[in-house]
Amino acid sequence: MSTPKDLRYSKEHEWIKVEDGKVRVGITHFAQSELGDIVFVELPQVGDEIQLNEPFGSVESVKTVSELYAPISGKVVEINSELEDSPEFVNESPYDKAWMIVVEPTDLSQVDALLTPEQYNELIDAE
Repeated sequence: MSTPKDLRYSKEHEWIKVEDGKVRVGITHFAQSELGDIVFVELPQVGDEIQLNEPFGSVESVKTVSELYAPISGKVVEINSELEDSPEFVNESPYDKAWMIVVEPTDLSQVDALLTPEQYNELIDAE
């Protein structure tokens, strides 16, 4: 299972990538494999404020519906609207095509509290 080295991870299995002071968010390969075939993704609207560790959307699979938890607080400045028509991207390409939102963080230092790739691998190995 791949855990890209240039990302940080939450204990709830979201990943983030810092890009020019903004943060791109998605769910991990581990998360999508546990969920099974993704059939629907619900995302916030551009302009919405999200709060650290609070739900910001959901992912529905053939097995279950799982909430998405914000790995950082801030304002949503972009959403991946392709996921509306192609939720299967989450299964096919969780780190590339299936990013979910871009956030303008209120406190970029929150990134420091997220897991490194090594810490995240330890977490999923324990599950």
